[in-house]
Amino acid sequence: MEAKKPKIFAMSFASVYPLYIKKVEKKGRTKEEVDEIIIWLTGYDEAALQKQIAEKVDFETFFAEAPQINPNVSLIKGVICGYRVEEIEDELMQKIRYMDKLIDELAKGKAMEKILRK
Repeated sequence: MEAKKPKIFAMSFASVYPLYIKKVEKKGRTKEEVDEIIIWLTGYDEAALQKQIAEKVDFETFFAEAPQINPNVSLIKGVICGYRVEEIEDELMQKIRYMDKLIDELAKGKAMEKILRK
């Protein structure tokens, strides 16, 4: 019997994206910063990112089609939604949580260069 996929895998990235923006804008950050984080993480460029949003792809497709997951993702550490991101075994869930963690750091006022692990 196949393990049931977490619901988030089938959720459209486009449905969560505005929530990321709303979360950071409440803290005085910007959509451009959200895009910069997502582009850094996934390797999409701005046009490809907007296309994924327009096509309402699910998270599974969004990450499957990502041109290049940033090689520095291993530097993303800490807890998000009660899980240590570096210990999440499911690769897709880990990528989703990396993104959540980066957006969270943005909302908490961390400097972009720290968020982007420079």
